[in-house]
Amino acid sequence: YNVPSYSLQIFLGTFRLDRAGLLGHLLGIDSAEVYNLILQNILNYRYGDVKIMRDLDYETVQKIQENSELLPGVEIVVESKRVYNLQARMSHIIGYLQEINPDELKEEQFYDIGDYIGKTGIERTYEIELRGQKGKRYIGVLGGGIKTTRFNEGRADQPVKNGDDLFLSIDLNLQSKAEQLLEGRRGACVAIDPNNGEILALVSKPDYDISLLSGKDFKKNYEQLASNTQNPLLNRAIQSRYPPGSTIKPLMATAALEEGVINENTTFYCPGSLLYGDRAYGCHGAHGNVNVVRAIQASCNVFFYQTALKLQIERIAKWGSKFGFGQQTGIDLPFENTGVFPTLEYLKKRYGDLKKMPTGGLLNYGIGQGEISATPIQMACYVATIANGGTYYRPHIVRAIRNNILNQISLLKVESRNLNISPKTIEIVKQGMYKVVNEPGGTAFGIRIPGLDICGKTGTAQAGKGKTDHSWFICFAPKDNPKIAMAIIVENAGFGAAVAAPIARELLKEFFGIKEQLAGVDTTNVAPD
Repeated sequence: YNVPSYSLQIFLGTFRLDRAGLLGHLLGIDSAEVYNLILQNILNYRYGDVKIMRDLDYETVQKIQENSELLPGVEIVVESKRVYNLQARMSHIIGYLQEINPDELKEEQFYDIGDYIGKTGIERTYEIELRGQKGKRYIGVLGGGIKTTRFNEGRADQPVKNGDDLFLSIDLNLQSKAEQLLEGRRGACVAIDPNNGEILALVSKPDYDISLLSGKDFKKNYEQLASNTQNPLLNRAIQSRYPPGSTIKPLMATAALEEGVINENTTFYCPGSLLYGDRAYGCHGAHGNVNVVRAIQASCNVFFYQTALKLQIERIAKWGSKFGFGQQTGIDLPFENTGVFPTLEYLKKRYGDLKKMPTGGLLNYGIGQGEISATPIQMACYVATIANGGTYYRPHIVRAIRNNILNQISLLKVESRNLNISPKTIEIVKQGMYKVVNEPGGTAFGIRIPGLDICGKTGTAQAGKGKTDHSWFICFAPKDNPKIAMAIIVENAGFGAAVAAPIARELLKEFFGIKEQLAGVDTTNVAPD
């Protein structure tokens, strides 16, 4: 919400530059800085008002007013300042405001020097809706730029009109819990309503306190955040891309079933590896003969190596695109990364001749490695699509907008597309994901919650030579009437079942209001997947 804030404004037509020293002394800054602030604006606004400093404390305001006769053209004005009083930080959702820069000023006719505009988050996406309409005050000016009284006794003045109000879909309790669970880590969590695409929680860690970027210390605080090696300004939920690892296996299963290269009874034998070309491609267990449901449950690499070989790149790329990979989801936040999902054209461009591709490239795609990379928001949309039976909803944070001029509330249109996946395929894939969590031999059996049918998939994604793997978990619940779908990644944290999956369990307990004390998750004996 907004609160009143004092700003210092100078009318360039009457301000005396020889008083810059006095003004600087009262403001607690060097006179040279006052000169610079004025000179930056004087070419554009010879007789206009320019803001020199914002968010003045009351003591400074008093000093300025006491010396007003010595400071012609200097005026204290009351403006609005953003104040954040939330139980969750939501810094990567809300974003921050920053003073408009010269390049933006050239492009945007609405703004003046000193105006603030949204730079990130919904502050940027919904800048036009939030900014409102400026008021106008007409002042009589004599020769030499000397201000006189208000023109025509103010009858021509136009009042300020407030901007619109945004209604968000965020579940504050869930958002706060996710922020707590990811504190001290690098990673992201996205929770979504699979029935309409509404974002229930979106967390990127590390994050920052947005109040640091709303006052007079903006520049100093911003520079500290920007130079932080942990990159708290980066929205990992939509900007960082990671190999999905084994979380891609439900997609591969869906593609193979829909394309008819396997059915629910197809089995492949897993002795613990697959000999292909001149090397053996490993699996984390020797699973014997497995069908697709068991392969998802146990996360059998060999089954999905074989599946990828049957699908080939064109059909893998087709289904990757259907599920929204390699493209922006369209979430109402700026700077979204597309990730990478290889197509035939992509591979030809990269390798020139497909014969130059790594021998096991296709096998790697089957287990979510190689060139494939995805953002957490893409992963959340993907698992939500499986959850609801095959409808891909555009994810969105803003649910409705209230126009304060017309006093009208408008619901945002929900955009969706149907992937036309057969109910039989959906049920087979869901059954595999159900067994991941709820039956012995499932890679996330340790996070089961009695009475809640969770469907999930673990993933452990390679982070590069010498680095600990990333921990993934995607899930939805309940199985047959899903209310929530989630994607969680924790960077360089190890196995998905050991880190990301237990976090998901706590979030599901929070969302469904499960208060009973459950047995802890044994993270010492989990599948390396």
